[in-house]
Amino acid sequence: MSKLKYLIVVAFLFSVATVQAQSKDDAIFIDFGDEKITKAEFKRVYQKNNSGEIISKSMVGEYLDLYINFKLKVKEAVSREMDKNPAFIRELSGYRKQLAQPYLTADGIIEELKKEAYDRLQYDVKASHILIKLDQDASPEDTAAAYKRAVRVKKNLENGQDFELMAKQYSDDPSAKTNAGNLGYFTAFYMVYPFESAAYNTEVGEISDIVRTQFGYHVLKVVDKRPSVGNIQVAHILISNDQELSKTDDPEGKIKEIYAKIEQGEKFEDLAAQFSDDTRSAADGGILPMFGVGRMVPEFEKAAFDLKADGDISEPFSTPYGWHIVKRIQHAPIGSFETVEAEMMQKIKKDSRANLSQASVINKIKNQYGFSENLKERDDFYKIIDSSFFKGTWTAEAAKGLTKEILKIGDKSVSQQDFANYLENNKSKKVIDSRVLVNARYDAFKRASILEYKNNKLDEEYPDFRYLMQEYHDGILLFNLTDELVWSKAVKDTNGLQDFYTKNKENYKWDRRVDAVVFSALNKKVAESVKTMLKEGKDAKEIMEEINRASQLNLRYETKKYLKGENEIVDQVKWEKGISENISLNGRVHFVQIEEVIEPTYKALDDSRGLITSDYQNFLEKEWIESLRSKNKFEVDKKILKELKTELN
Repeated sequence: MSKLKYLIVVAFLFSVATVQAQSKDDAIFIDFGDEKITKAEFKRVYQKNNSGEIISKSMVGEYLDLYINFKLKVKEAVSREMDKNPAFIRELSGYRKQLAQPYLTADGIIEELKKEAYDRLQYDVKASHILIKLDQDASPEDTAAAYKRAVRVKKNLENGQDFELMAKQYSDDPSAKTNAGNLGYFTAFYMVYPFESAAYNTEVGEISDIVRTQFGYHVLKVVDKRPSVGNIQVAHILISNDQELSKTDDPEGKIKEIYAKIEQGEKFEDLAAQFSDDTRSAADGGILPMFGVGRMVPEFEKAAFDLKADGDISEPFSTPYGWHIVKRIQHAPIGSFETVEAEMMQKIKKDSRANLSQASVINKIKNQYGFSENLKERDDFYKIIDSSFFKGTWTAEAAKGLTKEILKIGDKSVSQQDFANYLENNKSKKVIDSRVLVNARYDAFKRASILEYKNNKLDEEYPDFRYLMQEYHDGILLFNLTDELVWSKAVKDTNGLQDFYTKNKENYKWDRRVDAVVFSALNKKVAESVKTMLKEGKDAKEIMEEINRASQLNLRYETKKYLKGENEIVDQVKWEKGISENISLNGRVHFVQIEEVIEPTYKALDDSRGLITSDYQNFLEKEWIESLRSKNKFEVDKKILKELKTELN
């Protein structure tokens, strides 16, 4: 059983095992000395695990035994300090991170983002842009200068300047020199989120507000919006402009010759395999992966989406890569929300949209607990970040004189020294302005501190989370200790396994068996030929090679030691040495050659190692439980047990 599956089982069996009784019925039912279980606790656990089932009185007692065994095993693991093992701590921390995620996610924001993305997927946007390039880590002065340039560009455009000319003259996007800033059509998730939002939120023909992305400042002009063309799969034949690839100085002439062959009825796929310079797709008839808008050069995209039906073939056309002929394979419109929801969710997680969700959570936490920060104390770090930080030698010692509170969340004060330690563990090799670095690191530190505060409150504020964490804590300990004392021990302890087998041999015996060959022949004539060859002393393999020369269907055979019930042909014949009568079944003729009738005998250890090992594990666990029960004192209130059997019937 995998550890995760085991933990789920434990969580089911013993969930809320440590819940403190909220009812009036708080009498002690089980007294373990250092831990006392009330009647209400046990009743609640039992009812949860038996919900929807017919419960008998006897089940209360059976469940009680399981529960006591569980508690004793966990206590044993704690007494061995297995809960202090670094591997255990790391594993539990990993599970906690997973379990905490839903409590630290703004589900409402995620749902809004999915709806917004789906709405945008219904339309394609065609836009042009002018980029004023700016590094993400630019100094305040450089940032201000870049923003002023963007403002001037936008103002000139609003005053009637030609966008294409402005793009060629002022845009820092290298492609603007040839495409005048034209980005073609795109849809949701094709551009960084702020750029995408500006495009979808600007009317056709209008100039957008200035947009900041990781690349710098952008000014957009929305040229067109249309219903989504969806996704398409095509095959193509390419004659490259590169003479080394195409072996021709007339790619246009060559593609037209190929097109003429298509018009004369030759297969597109065969011509692609013979002539296409796209060697990756040629062998597959020229078929390309499915794509949507914005994934191909505009000329190729237009030719593909202009094809109206599957199987339609374009006339030759050119792109910067050469000359093409395209055949439509299939078209797929945007699916329903339900069919694309999972894919959108994955894209949102990888997209800068995810920052909106985290920002929403952080604002909620701030409002819930109260938050304050002292930016003056942050700014003290501007003076102590020097070149050693970028060389990887800076330490928190440089900030030893800084001890003031830098931020406060709820009742937790976070000091400048805490931030200094964070900086020491998050150094940078990229040399940037110290103010930019400190501000960026502080923002990340602030987010981490706020989320950590909430994370530490989960056990206190959410009983279900606390119970689940306790279950995983106990489940991991139980798995590790059981593996050590039972599962792995049974596999590794070869002497103990052999001794267990010797003492319990009567449990591992073969019933009466036959060592036999079962033949399946095409017809009676083939069967009789096989029998003749068997009587001549030939073995089954030799016979099959000879018989099957004419047809592989003539003869099959299987040889093994059979028990009753393992083979319906073997079950029908007399169990005596020799060759049986023919048996017709499923259109073929069968017979059996019995080599030996084997009387009941003991199985060797290797014959049933899996079964014997499993039994040995059960034996070890039984011994272990008996040992735990004998060395640990506990008392069960029999009066309460009687009450529970009555109440839970």
